[in-house]
Amino acid sequence: MKILLYPFAMLYNLGTRVRNYLFDIGHKPSFQFDVMVISVGNLNVGGSGKTPMVEYIIRLLKDRYRIATLSRGYKRRTKGFRTAQAEDTALHLGDEPMQMQRKFGDAVRVTVGEDRVFAIPNILQEFPDTDVVIMDDAFQHRAVNPQLTVLVTDFAHPFYKDHVMPFGRLREARRGAQRADIIVVTKCPGDLSEQSQEEFLQGVAKYAPGKPVLFSTVSYDEPRALGAATTMEQQVILVTGIAKTTPLLQFCQSKYRVIRHFQFDDHHHYTQQELDEIERCFRQQSQPCSILTTEKDMVKLIADPFAAHISRLPWFYIPIRQEFVKDGLKFDTLVLDAIKAHERK
Repeated sequence: MKILLYPFAMLYNLGTRVRNYLFDIGHKPSFQFDVMVISVGNLNVGGSGKTPMVEYIIRLLKDRYRIATLSRGYKRRTKGFRTAQAEDTALHLGDEPMQMQRKFGDAVRVTVGEDRVFAIPNILQEFPDTDVVIMDDAFQHRAVNPQLTVLVTDFAHPFYKDHVMPFGRLREARRGAQRADIIVVTKCPGDLSEQSQEEFLQGVAKYAPGKPVLFSTVSYDEPRALGAATTMEQQVILVTGIAKTTPLLQFCQSKYRVIRHFQFDDHHHYTQQELDEIERCFRQQSQPCSILTTEKDMVKLIADPFAAHISRLPWFYIPIRQEFVKDGLKFDTLVLDAIKAHERK
């Protein structure tokens, strides 16, 4: 029974509170760099929309400033600080940094490194003209003190209704939200009601009073071809390796007939055996069909040793982007004003 996990959650909560207190009083050092640092993160584990938020900020800033992104590079097979190179794959960088590298190219310097305090000076040494560093998934990485912190929380699982691990999915207590400068509720329905917004505002205000709260949704672009075909069929096999599949599955079901969903864990590294199984499923269909996957999975599937396998089948991926339900201009202004304030110092 889940209630048996509650004592362990209490111990975990105590440990994170002590850690945060030591940072708050300066017993544990926290470094602030001369370069503008924007941190994007969440309180819970997995699937809150951090990377789409980072990509939104990149699109906002890339024509105004020289940007570097810094991620841990989860499940990559390299260690230490690394700058994305043309020949890199998701195995070198991790799937989400590789996604950003493929999407934005030279418009952003993509870097990975477990130790952010060590990584930022390396970024500045390699790219001394950097104006802004965007740290992905860094809300709990308190050794760096960013000039602006954006906290994201999933509409379906808001932090103020959750509990610390392992009883819930929070990495730290709800009060941690007070460290955020901006709170963005992600994955909202497009027809978000005023009543729902008010409920979120009241829920957030209990733990982070006075913080601006904005609402965003996921927008899906038209699928793009990876394989032999260029036209999507009405019947699809869906392949995902992401934390929360419900929004994507619902969207696909609204546009296509999803005949099979191969659902893998978040950041999954595929095997040839798994791709063979997907191909067998495809070959068994009596009606024409396509194979549809996510943008994050795509960057792993197009690399060797799977590239030839993918290219001969009608694989497609579906790009996503974050859009604000309303008040997007307010978010943009908050970010740009924070950078201008930093420049005046």
